[in-house]
Amino acid sequence: MAPGSLPKPTENAKAAFTKLVPGDPRVTLRPMFGNLAAFVNGNMFAGLFGEDLFVRLPDAEAAPIRKAGGRDFEPMAGHAMRGYVMVPGAWQSKPEPARGWIKQALTITGKMPAKKPTQKAAKKPAATKKKAGR
Repeated sequence: MAPGSLPKPTENAKAAFTKLVPGDPRVTLRPMFGNLAAFVNGNMFAGLFGEDLFVRLPDAEAAPIRKAGGRDFEPMAGHAMRGYVMVPGAWQSKPEPARGWIKQALTITGKMPAKKPTQKAAKKPAATKKKAGR
């Protein structure tokens, strides 16, 4: 990866991620960091960073993920995003643990106050709604 550039996910990673995101009517998928992320009420709860998957969880809930091989989410080396953890790299081949962590992140993040769109975001095209039942 060139300095200053961000990793991009493959189409396979995007498809695998999309299958893991619950079909809750409050959930939207949209680009973030040049990748793909899931939002509930305007708050990001999971996403891709290249081929890696991250989730938004408090430290206590993220501890088992770290113990299983996860690590801090650092979109820039040495600059961890507090409250987010990268899941172990086998999430595409062994999706069930990741599915549970994403559901947990949705539940916790879904309790946060809804974000109001900024004027800049209000002018952008609508995000893709995640279809219920997937």
